[in-house]
Amino acid sequence: MRTETSAGHTSAAVRKVLEAELRAARDRGSAQPRVIDVGGGSGVWAVPFASEGCLVTVVEPNPNALATLERRAAEVGVSDRITVVADDSDALGARVPDGSADLVLAHGLLEVVDDPAATIAALAAVVAPGGAVSVLVANRHAAALHRALAGRLAEARKLLTDPDGVLTDDAETLLRRFDAAGLEALLAGAGLEVAQLQGDGVVSDVVHSLAAEPVNAVASWEQDVADFEALAAGTPPLRDIASRLHALARRPA
Repeated sequence: MRTETSAGHTSAAVRKVLEAELRAARDRGSAQPRVIDVGGGSGVWAVPFASEGCLVTVVEPNPNALATLERRAAEVGVSDRITVVADDSDALGARVPDGSADLVLAHGLLEVVDDPAATIAALAAVVAPGGAVSVLVANRHAAALHRALAGRLAEARKLLTDPDGVLTDDAETLLRRFDAAGLEALLAGAGLEVAQLQGDGVVSDVVHSLAAEPVNAVASWEQDVADFEALAAGTPPLRDIASRLHALARRPA
C-alpha cells in the first residue's frame, strides 16, 4: 500500500460521536473501554482516550509515528494503557483477538490500503458484538468540488469519473476516495450496520478569517464556523460535500 499520509482529522463532530460511543460501552459494563486504533499514527486519538481511562491498542507500522506516540503517552502518564502493535493493517487478524474491542478506529486508513474490503472485514472481526467501527475517509465529491471552484475543471472531471476518485497522473498519496453511498456499501458488505454517517470539514477546510482582524473577532468567527460545522455535518447534501466522511458502523449484537 502507499505510505499512510492521509491523516485522520479531529473535528468536534467526530469527537462527539466517539465520546458517546465510549459512554455507551461503559453503560454496557466495560469500565475501561477497549479501543483499537488501526493506523493510529502518533496517538492523536490514542493518548486522549487512554487519558480518559480506555485501554488502547495502536496498530501502526511507522517507527517515527510510534516514537512520537510513546513520548506523548509518557508525558501524560498513560503508557501503561497503550499497547503498540508495530505492524500494518494487513496483520490485524493475527495480532488482535477477534471480538476484543468496544470501538475500532480506522481514520485516514481505507484510502491507502491495498484491499479496503478485506481491511473492513478485519476491523469488523475484532470489534465485539454491539461495539462499533469508526471510519474517516477522504470524500471524492469534495475533492472534485474544490478543484472545480479553483478553475481546475479537467481535474475535477477526472475525480468524478475515475473509479477510485484519484488523479493517477498526479503526485497523489491516496489510492482512492469515497462517496457516501460507496462507503455505506463497503461497511454493509462486512456485516456492519451504519449507525451514523456525517461530514467532517464542510467549510472549515476552505474558509479562512483575515489575519488582520482583532483577536476577539477571529475568536467569534471561529465559533461561528464550529457552530455551522456542527449543524452541517449531519445535513445532506452539505454532509456529502464535506472534505471527509465519517461513519460509525455497529457489529450486530
